[in-house]
Amino acid sequence: MKIFSFCHSSRASSLLPGFIVFFFTCYVHKTESAKFTVIGPRDPVTAVLGQEAVLPCHLSPRMSAANMEVRWFRSEFASFVHLYRGGKDQYDGQMPEYWRRTELLKDGLTDGNVPLRIPNIRLSDEGQYHCFVQEDTFYEETVLELRVAGLGSAPLISVEGHRDGGIWVVCRSAGWYPEPEVLWKDLNGRHLPSLSETKLRGDNDLFETETAIIITEQSNQNLSCCFRNTILNQEKESAMYIADPFFPRVNSWMVALNVILVVLFGFIGLTVYLFKMKGKYQKEKYTVYKDKRDNEIRWRRSVAPIEEVNVTLDPDTAHPKLVLSEDRKSVKWGGMWQDQSNNPERFDTMFCVLGCEGFTSGRHCWEVEVGDATFWAVGVAREPVRRKGWISRSPEGGIWAVEWWWGQFRALTNPVTLLPLSRVPKRIRVCLDCELGQVTFIDSGDDTQIFTFPPGSIPGKRIRPWLWVLGPQLRLCP
Repeated sequence: MKIFSFCHSSRASSLLPGFIVFFFTCYVHKTESAKFTVIGPRDPVTAVLGQEAVLPCHLSPRMSAANMEVRWFRSEFASFVHLYRGGKDQYDGQMPEYWRRTELLKDGLTDGNVPLRIPNIRLSDEGQYHCFVQEDTFYEETVLELRVAGLGSAPLISVEGHRDGGIWVVCRSAGWYPEPEVLWKDLNGRHLPSLSETKLRGDNDLFETETAIIITEQSNQNLSCCFRNTILNQEKESAMYIADPFFPRVNSWMVALNVILVVLFGFIGLTVYLFKMKGKYQKEKYTVYKDKRDNEIRWRRSVAPIEEVNVTLDPDTAHPKLVLSEDRKSVKWGGMWQDQSNNPERFDTMFCVLGCEGFTSGRHCWEVEVGDATFWAVGVAREPVRRKGWISRSPEGGIWAVEWWWGQFRALTNPVTLLPLSRVPKRIRVCLDCELGQVTFIDSGDDTQIFTFPPGSIPGKRIRPWLWVLGPQLRLCP
């Protein structure tokens, strides 16, 4: 027994170091073989609504994942999008919106590829996904983003009547995600400024967009409407040509006849009038001169500002495509839809902005530098002026203003009044008289009167400065 014990003890002692080395080697090998990294794309994966998306994910270094657990989930680990475990797909506990709708592509499992396929992409599929892989107690994961985009219907262009001496053309399209970029173009691809733009989100959370433009006979009659998805960098475009007969015309023969009759009767009337008034001419000449001078003096006194106000612009009312300066003294058309809250005070169709200041009494005056802006309007608006949808830019709509539009200077009466000025003003002085209920526009360059809305035109309510711009900036002068 002693010898046996000695021999057994000696044998055990000789085997123990080898067993320890073997166990340590196997453990280290197993530990090393279990280490891997899960890798996904850095950039978002883009998918089109209704089509399929494949979210790539693989192991590095390349090794078989056939016997590992592969779990795809969104925000909660337990509620999974797809689960592969024990060599097969598991569906107990799968998120209801992905039930039997996902597939782990297994062709590359032995090479460490574990991509997820999602058919029939929906808007709710957009967001972050976790690719989680585990072997025994070792696991790794990566996070990737799925971005969903939708191409809408082909733009539908329609002519919807005459307005402001031109043709009112509207372009509509639906089914876009996210908000599309909308452009009018001429035959040479140059951008044409739109007069209004409305974007609505339907019951399916997709965007419906409507944009409008006025085409005159002097402008380009070939035009196209283009909707662009900025994520997919794809667009849909429709074009049309407006023929000359669509533009309002006057019969030239009737015009010539009317002119001849007017000239004939005018000549007869003028001859009779000259004979009757010949003896009173000198007296009338002096009286007219005196009355004109007195009226000029009274007018200048009536519009002389009692208070020169320092007007600033209210950013809460500015259309999302308008860009205000930091000092809120200037505004310009930015062209791109800015991420701004759609509060009740904000204009959402017309490119308008109100001043912060409001007036209910007294006389007030401020100046607006229009410079070489292409399209603009300057004036005042009633405090509860309409902000949403189409706005009537006239006293009936609560706006009293003058504008420069397609090379014409006009007062925004109803209908508009053409102002045949000798030159285009660079700076306009707006004079508001709350007591008389009138507003006067003056060319600051030579102090000549441009236009006056008559006394009593403006109701006794709070009145605010109002600007509309489509192009380079307008600036409120100190």
